[in-house]
Amino acid sequence: MNHRGIEMAEAARAASAYTEQACSLEDFAALIEQAPQGAHATHHASEIQQKIPLYDCAALAESLADPDRRAALLAEWASVLDEGAGVFVLRGAYADLEPVDAATAVFESIIASERAQGVGAGDHFAKAGANDRIWNAQEKLCVRAPDVFARYFANPMLAAAAEAWLGPCYQMTSQVNVVRPGGEAQRAHRDYHLGFLSVDAAQRYPAHVHRMSAYLTLQGAVAHSDMPVESGPTKLLPHSQRYAPGYVAWRREDFRAYFEAHCVQLPLAKGDALFFNPALFHAAGANHTADVQRMANLLQVSSPFGRAMETLNRRRMSEAVFPVLREARASGALSSAEIEAVIASCAEGYPFPTDLDRDPPLGGLAPPSQQAIVRQALEENWTDAALHAALRAYDAKRGASEQ
Repeated sequence: MNHRGIEMAEAARAASAYTEQACSLEDFAALIEQAPQGAHATHHASEIQQKIPLYDCAALAESLADPDRRAALLAEWASVLDEGAGVFVLRGAYADLEPVDAATAVFESIIASERAQGVGAGDHFAKAGANDRIWNAQEKLCVRAPDVFARYFANPMLAAAAEAWLGPCYQMTSQVNVVRPGGEAQRAHRDYHLGFLSVDAAQRYPAHVHRMSAYLTLQGAVAHSDMPVESGPTKLLPHSQRYAPGYVAWRREDFRAYFEAHCVQLPLAKGDALFFNPALFHAAGANHTADVQRMANLLQVSSPFGRAMETLNRRRMSEAVFPVLREARASGALSSAEIEAVIASCAEGYPFPTDLDRDPPLGGLAPPSQQAIVRQALEENWTDAALHAALRAYDAKRGASEQ
């Protein structure tokens, strides 16, 4: 290949993949600092604070009731999340705070119960300690107090925000986070999906997947307590979701330092809601108060399209092919790349969804996948029985809990 051909090949690769090393803080800063305020695209907002549009939900009730006006409002929210600030606030998302208080009481009882059982729910992006987290708060609230669940989620504002970004048929999940006085802040990050992968893993995905990842989920939070800035409401960096290589950049110390120097925080009142693009650089703040127990119900809403067409028993498939792969590896009949291709065709490569109470992300952002278990079994020359036991234990941890 001549010099021109090499240059073209390198340019093509650069366009199709992102690397941590190639990320430019200068480009990142320019994108954020030169971003327009975007007021022209926020006609329904009551005000804009620190580049973030705030919406008065009482004033939006009539718009949500009219199909055409509702469509215009949802289009505006989608534009804010995509090309605007990347985040918006719904003031008074709960006009009646009774469902919020009722849910808070249930969540507090769950926290007390899980603490008594010695359940320690770690945080993906902060040290475990004084803070509390309830994994799968969605199901736990529904099963423990279905009447409270119904009143809590009978909220057209939450539904409209989810539909604005994901369309109909979305799936709602939630995790409760309580940051007590003295609770430490998280470090700046991006969120699920690609935000939960290591740098090496994220770099393996082509650039278009990085751009697509943010369209698969919506992040939200309902304030279950008043949150003055000193209590540590989420730190946000408006417009940072627009930096395409951000999923491989957010761990770099220079990007994190820039985030800390330029992020903003907005106080929230109980019953307010915050929604943001999962690609937005953000982090829960530290609670510097002496008496505010900052509680938020963190909503993670997923697109309905992240599904395979058929259901397969991949455990059974992995168990069936394992002896063949073990023999092929020992004899050299298949290369490492060929064995890897077989594993990818039968075992589940993605560690989510899972039951994070029983399958916590210890030592990282995600628990091991089924493929990782099969790979380890081959490398360590496990017996068939050992693999079967490991895969069944894997299924038991990840299955829906009956408690």
